[in-house]
Amino acid sequence: MTVQDPTTQTTEQATKEHGVLLTEVAATKVKSLLEQEGRDDLRLRVAVQPGGCSGLIYQLYFDERQLDGDAVRDFGGVEVIVDRMSTPYLDGATIDFADTIEKQGFTIDNPNAGGSCACGDSFH
Repeated sequence: MTVQDPTTQTTEQATKEHGVLLTEVAATKVKSLLEQEGRDDLRLRVAVQPGGCSGLIYQLYFDERQLDGDAVRDFGGVEVIVDRMSTPYLDGATIDFADTIEKQGFTIDNPNAGGSCACGDSFH
C-alpha cells in the first residue's frame, strides 16, 4: 500500500519555479516587444521540442495561457514560463539578447546541451 504525503501533494499543486535565467538586457527587450504588442496579458514561454539536425530545438514565444504543470518565474515584471517536459532540459539555461553586427536576437546558453549543430539552431 502506498501512502501519499499531503505536504508533497500541496507543493505539486502550487506554482513551481524553474531554473531558467533571463538577463536584464533580455528582460528589457521582452518588455519592449510586449509594449509594441499593446498587451499586458502575455508571458514569454520557453520550450524544447523535437526537431532540428541535432535532435532538439528551442522555442521562444509569447503565450497568454498558463498550463497545468507550467513552472513560472518573474524577472522584473516579465514572466517566463517553462512547461513540465522542458524544465529538465532548460535547468540552468540563461536567455540573453544580442544586438551586434555578428549576432542579433535572443540567445540561450544551456549547460545541459551536450552539443549543437553547425547552424546553432538545435542541440542534443
